[in-house]
Amino acid sequence: MTKARYRALPPGLIGLACLFAAAGWAQPYPSKPVRYLVPMSPGSGADTIGRIVAGGLAQALGQQVVVDNRTGAAGNIGAEIAARSPPDGYTVFQASMTHATNASLYSNLTYDLVRDFAAVTRIASSPSIVVVHPSLPVKSLADLVKLARAKPGALDYASTGAGTATFLAAEMFKGMAGVNLQHVPYRGGGEAITAAMTGEVQVYFAPLATALPLVQQGRLRPLAVTTPKRLPALADYPTVAELGYPGYEAGNWYGMLVPARTPKEAIATLRNGVVAALNIPAVSKRMTDLGYVSVGDQPGEFAGFIKSEIEKLGRIIRDLGVKAN
Repeated sequence: MTKARYRALPPGLIGLACLFAAAGWAQPYPSKPVRYLVPMSPGSGADTIGRIVAGGLAQALGQQVVVDNRTGAAGNIGAEIAARSPPDGYTVFQASMTHATNASLYSNLTYDLVRDFAAVTRIASSPSIVVVHPSLPVKSLADLVKLARAKPGALDYASTGAGTATFLAAEMFKGMAGVNLQHVPYRGGGEAITAAMTGEVQVYFAPLATALPLVQQGRLRPLAVTTPKRLPALADYPTVAELGYPGYEAGNWYGMLVPARTPKEAIATLRNGVVAALNIPAVSKRMTDLGYVSVGDQPGEFAGFIKSEIEKLGRIIRDLGVKAN
């Protein structure tokens, strides 16, 4: 509409036009699909939980939630994309322990996990399981240690990149057991689990959700779980700690972040949506079956947790003397 025609409108119609324009800018959230950024590859543990939660969140929000896998650089590429996204609630980012580790591991990150994001909620925690390819002549963790000591550097272990949960789990075990396993990083969990399954690498400290189906099919051999205590659903699997490495604990957590300055109302809606999704019976069962422990804490609680994780994992990285760049 031209300025001349707009001025020609009666005052009442001008006011009505302004009212409709304002209403267009004040649509209830969410009024369009939400992009769910997962910074790991399809088939990975992160992707599995992302798709489970996205499906439940779509039901809770009444809008489509589209999973967008942006892989590479141990999750940093996806984080950078998320940090630069508009703070409007329509891009959510699934962070993990890996990103808290990256804060100390990388010296040239283009994002800050605390400054550039606002916390929504911690979705779940995830244990890991030590698996080997069935062709490897080991039946127990003790056998693995014995073979690794007999052939230093001859065994490879997969990870989803330096600083990721799979990397730290293996490196902490190497230090405690005094063995030399060679690190082979992959772009994501899908590639890493495939490498373990095909025998390209011999060992993988794998996310339980990713490895369990393959263990059940006999395509990977389980040796131990990385939790402090045995998992009720997997009571036959011993822990690394009880097999002679007291204090050993490893795993991962997943949580939802949004770009900093996202409206608090959108954050509250998203957090409530995630909690509602986790309480959907089918979602809850799926999470439990895969070994996830649902959380759903408040934004402030999750923000404090992230800060504590950055400090704790930073100490581990410094003790290991690891740097990615």
